[in-house]
Amino acid sequence: MNTKIQNDIKELVEAQVISNQVATNIENYYKSKKIDTPNRLFTVFAVLGSTLVGLGIILILAHNWDNFSRSIKTGFAFAPLIIGQFIVGYSILKNKSATWKEASGVFLFFAVGASMALISQIYNIPGNFSSYILIWVLLCAPLIYLLKSNALAILHIVFAINYACAFGYFDDNKTPWMYILLLAVLLPHYYQLLKQKPLHNITSIFNWLLPLSVIVVLGTFIDKSGEFGFLMYVILFGLLYNIGKLPFFDNQKLRRNGYLILGSLGTIYMLLLTSFEWLWQDILRHDIVFGTQEFYVSIALFLITLGVIVYSYSKKWIQNFNLFQYVFIIFTVIFFVGMSGNFISILLINLLILALGIIAIKIGADKFHFGILNYGLLIITALIVCRFFDTNMSFVVRGLLFVSVGVGFFFTNYMMLKRQKKTKIK
Repeated sequence: MNTKIQNDIKELVEAQVISNQVATNIENYYKSKKIDTPNRLFTVFAVLGSTLVGLGIILILAHNWDNFSRSIKTGFAFAPLIIGQFIVGYSILKNKSATWKEASGVFLFFAVGASMALISQIYNIPGNFSSYILIWVLLCAPLIYLLKSNALAILHIVFAINYACAFGYFDDNKTPWMYILLLAVLLPHYYQLLKQKPLHNITSIFNWLLPLSVIVVLGTFIDKSGEFGFLMYVILFGLLYNIGKLPFFDNQKLRRNGYLILGSLGTIYMLLLTSFEWLWQDILRHDIVFGTQEFYVSIALFLITLGVIVYSYSKKWIQNFNLFQYVFIIFTVIFFVGMSGNFISILLINLLILALGIIAIKIGADKFHFGILNYGLLIITALIVCRFFDTNMSFVVRGLLFVSVGVGFFFTNYMMLKRQKKTKIK
């Protein structure tokens, strides 16, 4: 049991706040809790060990591969798969610890991939990398629920990203619609984590990994009308931000809320990118074609994001106006207005970025959060830096702007610190 807890219990007994019997019951509770809790570090090393063993076996076999006959090669190809299935079955039937299940699951996952690759090589079965990854991930997906394995869930996401990128960017240059299925397969496991372990580190990892995977893969859904790609990403970041503002995520520590951070950073990045004149000139150079895949994907993302906002309003979760939550709507209007001329769009986007910076500063000041406060200042600084490269201002004016921003950083943080001290004194 934690020494601090023991000292606190002892202090409470001495102060006669609790009795000796209550103190004993508390100590027994924490001791039983510690026994039931799996050793996380041991689980991590067990998973890493299983991965290394599996890769080591593959390397040993690969070194002597040409010396074996086809029948022996086939036997070696199925051996890891059979061994992995036996260990997984033993873990399930004997209801072994989480460490056992995680390690055996990871071993079987790589055994499936190795067996598939070896059989394809032995019998010269044609195929490409993306289809190989897709079949591999789908075959191993049930293991996530049989073993309740977080390590397998993480591998599922990572290899789903590999499949989508290989299929969309390299092998076929087509839209990886099966990625949506792979993501849907994982959602029940993620929902259980959110429900049962909302504050655990593993849940926080998924809070970052899932939105990151969608951000990476969305580019593969851009086919012919690349101009709509900017709109798709702005709406996606708006969706992530609004998910992050749901009470379940918003009430957690900021570092656990990957949706909110990625949504906010992505929104600012896309707005800064579209604040340059050359980009709008490039967009206007091409005819915007409605009815394309990108257009329908944009509509779908827009409706989903709007649905999240409407649902939040119906539950009265949105009390104050936060411009970040509505940027996707404003940008959609600006995007279509920009088709008639780029000057209005550039001006509106610059004003929008400036407003977002000011709002972030206000949010940081209201919450006494130095991170959010300085984030708002950084947004304004980034806007000034961007205008540094595409305006004809003199170096004196540019220098004065940077000095002003530097003074603003110092003064704002100083005033914030002063207010915080006064609040603590009161």
